[in-house]
Amino acid sequence: MLVKENKVNNNNNYIKPAIDVKQLKPVATDNYSSLLKGNSDWVERKLKEDADYFNKLAAGQSPEVLWIGCSDSRVPANVVTGTQPGEIFVHRNIANVCVHSDMNMLSVLDYAVNVLKVKHVIVAGHYGCGGVAAALSNKQFGLIDNWLRNIKDVYRLHSHELDRISDKTTKLNRLVELNVMEQVYNLCKTSIIQNAWKQRTDLQLHGWVIDLATGLVKDLKVSSDGPDNLGYVYELDSVEAVAAAH
Repeated sequence: MLVKENKVNNNNNYIKPAIDVKQLKPVATDNYSSLLKGNSDWVERKLKEDADYFNKLAAGQSPEVLWIGCSDSRVPANVVTGTQPGEIFVHRNIANVCVHSDMNMLSVLDYAVNVLKVKHVIVAGHYGCGGVAAALSNKQFGLIDNWLRNIKDVYRLHSHELDRISDKTTKLNRLVELNVMEQVYNLCKTSIIQNAWKQRTDLQLHGWVIDLATGLVKDLKVSSDGPDNLGYVYELDSVEAVAAAH
């Protein structure tokens, strides 16, 4: 935080700084204090296990997995997978959406695939997702409505199936699954993934759903390691496919 220095104007009058740090007082709450205490306890615990732990952690990262998950506080990637810091590169947003207009997601994807050379990209949703539930409703929530429209588009693509489901929970959970599948498909269509597949044979994309009631992951069996499942219109530089269509 930048604070302007105390100054005196031409009339030698004191000018109050834009922010007076003397008046700023930390909010002393149990929850906030517990975060700082938790950090110090974690550091102490890690150093007891390995005195060189943080030196090694600070030296760099070489994760083999990119996790694109929901922002929900109940589904942290490392906890769900039982992995350690440095093992998973993480991007999270509301309802784990992957769209081609999201430069944040695309930048993370590009860095993970082309710099870190991850071998697995996992789109991870979870049953009972609030974002998906909001997309199922006709309510307005504000700015987020524009984001949730991407999930409504998923519903439109699969309305023939979803409209037949009368139970609300079952419909919500099925849309959670279909949303993950479509996001995996969206990633496959990106130039980032397609160009990587032309150069590498070790890059795979996967779709998961986490069951909060059990903690277990459901693999949706939509893994892909090449552009073969894409329609020809999505294949970049697919001259043969385009020619065959004429």
